[in-house]
Amino acid sequence: MKKSVIFNLPVKNLEKSKTFFTALGFTFNQQFSNQEASYMHVVEGGIDVMLTTEPFFRSLINKPVVQAKEANEVVICLMCDSREEVDSLIAKALAGGARIPHPPEDHGFMYDQGFEDLDGHLWNLVWVAPQA
Repeated sequence: MKKSVIFNLPVKNLEKSKTFFTALGFTFNQQFSNQEASYMHVVEGGIDVMLTTEPFFRSLINKPVVQAKEANEVVICLMCDSREEVDSLIAKALAGGARIPHPPEDHGFMYDQGFEDLDGHLWNLVWVAPQA
C-alpha cells in the first residue's frame, strides 16, 4: 500500500485559494480537480490537499463546517529546508493576502513562523538545524 496523506480543506472561493497557493509554489493536478475541488500537491510523494468548496465539503460530512477564521481544529505544519525558505514562503503568503498571527520564533536550533490562509486555516513553517 502506498503511504500518503491527503487532507480536505473547505474554502470559500476555490479560484482565489488556488491563486494564493500557486503563488506559494504549490501545484495542482487537473486530473483530480473540478469546479468543486482541486487537488494540490504540497510535498512530493507524501502530502497533498484537496481544496473543496464549502458546499462540497459539507456533502462529505454530517455536521457543520468549522469557520477557520473563528475556530481551529488543526495547525498544518510543514518542514522547510532553510530559514530562508520559511521567510520566503511567509513573504509570499503575506503578499497573497495571508494574515501573520505571530512574529517568527528563533530558538537557535529551530526557526518557525506561521500564516493564516485566505480561509483562516493555520499553516506553520518550520526549519530545524541538521545538527539538532
